[in-house]
Amino acid sequence: MTEEKRISRDDLESKFRALQADIQGRTADKKQSLIAAGSAIATVVVILAYLFGRRRGRRRASRVEFRRF
Repeated sequence: MTEEKRISRDDLESKFRALQADIQGRTADKKQSLIAAGSAIATVVVILAYLFGRRRGRRRASRVEFRRF
């Protein structure tokens, strides 16, 4: 017959620590790339809002000429 090996608390803790370290390593790598992508998108949105607002302001602005006699 086969011997049954009991799983101890230390075995479980070591496996959970290894799993947690692996997950934290992956999230740290993705976190940096997500922050970089988010800041790039935010910059593009701000620039587009500025340019469209400027264009709309030019269209709405009335042009009045004053002539002196």
